[in-house]
Amino acid sequence: MSDAWVVIVVVGGATVLLKSAGPVLLGRRALPQRIQPAVELLAPVMLAALVTTQTVGRGEEVVLDARIPGVAAAAVALVLWRRTPVVAAMAIAAVVTGLLRTL
Repeated sequence: MSDAWVVIVVVGGATVLLKSAGPVLLGRRALPQRIQPAVELLAPVMLAALVTTQTVGRGEEVVLDARIPGVAAAAVALVLWRRTPVVAAMAIAAVVTGLLRTL
């Protein structure tokens, strides 16, 4: 087995252990009331950070290109039509970005 596969197996195993540590250690206990609001905000904040870095980042520089109007179009679709599926919003973003890149 090559060194790369050893690293992949070790990192994969560590990931499984870390992800299972919370449920195993906390079990059915409720989180303290002070921590609950912060935990509820973790997923939306991580998603926003991911979208931001993927939209305006390329390597170590900030790039403002056709991806920004595409993400904006998806955001408008999600805000104006609250029942818009996320997959449809992603398709809107892809179409807008593609159209702007062809211009």
